[in-house]
Amino acid sequence: MSNGDSRNDHRIRLCLLVSSLEFGGAERQVVTLARSFDHDRVTAVVCSLSEKVPLAASLPHREQSLRIVRKWGRFDFTTVFRVARLLRRNRTDVVHAFLFDAEIVARLAALIARVPVVVASERNTDYTRPLLHRAALWLTEPLFDVMIANSQAGKRFNMRTLGLSESRIEVVHNGVDVEHFRPDAAAGGAFRRKLNIPADDRVMGMVGSFKRQKAHDAFLRTAARVRGQMPRTWFLIVGDVLRENLTESNRYKEEIKALAESLGLADRCLFLESQKDMKAVYNACDLTVLLSTREGTPNVLLEAMACGVPVIASDVADNAIIVLDKVTGYVVPKNDEATPAEHAVELLGDPAKRKEMGAAAREHVRLEYSINTATEKMEKVYRTYLGRKHRYVSARRWRSISVKARTSS
Repeated sequence: MSNGDSRNDHRIRLCLLVSSLEFGGAERQVVTLARSFDHDRVTAVVCSLSEKVPLAASLPHREQSLRIVRKWGRFDFTTVFRVARLLRRNRTDVVHAFLFDAEIVARLAALIARVPVVVASERNTDYTRPLLHRAALWLTEPLFDVMIANSQAGKRFNMRTLGLSESRIEVVHNGVDVEHFRPDAAAGGAFRRKLNIPADDRVMGMVGSFKRQKAHDAFLRTAARVRGQMPRTWFLIVGDVLRENLTESNRYKEEIKALAESLGLADRCLFLESQKDMKAVYNACDLTVLLSTREGTPNVLLEAMACGVPVIASDVADNAIIVLDKVTGYVVPKNDEATPAEHAVELLGDPAKRKEMGAAAREHVRLEYSINTATEKMEKVYRTYLGRKHRYVSARRWRSISVKARTSS
């Protein structure tokens, strides 16, 4: 990626457009980004297409930094014009969209409002898009300037499925607030007491919303193996059902609860909704496990490691990049329950190794995946494409002047 125009150093007026601000990886990353940009260089406004905004509570100066343009139905095209009005009123330089509904609205609204730079996103990989989504993305593909994927796997996925060129996709892995997500034994201990978990018992956690790609069933089968060898282990499953697919997500959650019962884990497996203080959740765990069948860059792995908690993750997407195998945790084959159970038993039974891996995990995230690193990379992308647009507009103006001069002579 080129550096763009070095003179393009004015404060960027940024709109982060998202479908909602419910508890999800993309939504949490939007809020974290909005909080973390250098406000002397980037002024960020978050715009949600839904009134469901529980994560907005952590936005600073919410009345200035949050706008809600409610999408009234699946085919509410007025949303495009209402968002365009907001973009024009804010004199937006860059609109960066997250999640499908927001992607399409951003592309069309930016065209109407003449926003210089439109940024698309990819937060997942290896999924099947509905036919309507494929058509909408194909038709609006010329309307965005650059896509930012949060994984190399996501970049390859969009090159393969949408035919995008390599140069049109930048990769910026998720970042976490390492000042907030940090080791905190007191918070972890208090959370354990709240759940009536004895201080000497071990805790293995999983954080993830209830969608099948998160493979809660693999976590539970791993947990059953662990409990067979370490009966004083508790298992936490923390996450919410998906509002946008409520029926299926609720059905899946009930299946997982039934599986926990059938595996004999009901008395030791606790199902919790996403917590306001997720730092306390991670610090209550001795290790966390995520055995997804597909991912982008999971925030939950980075957050756990930032809290000094070792992780076990399936080898999908960029997990093998963000988790240093045998250093910050373990990367295991997808659809394998025996290997993660072996590693979990090893770590739960070895406090010294947990401490060593946890410290390495914290340092790795601090150096490579802090939110400051992510926002610096994001800003660089924004300025690069703003610089290209400015140079293009200037060249077009000079060509116009030249043509007029030749015509008049």
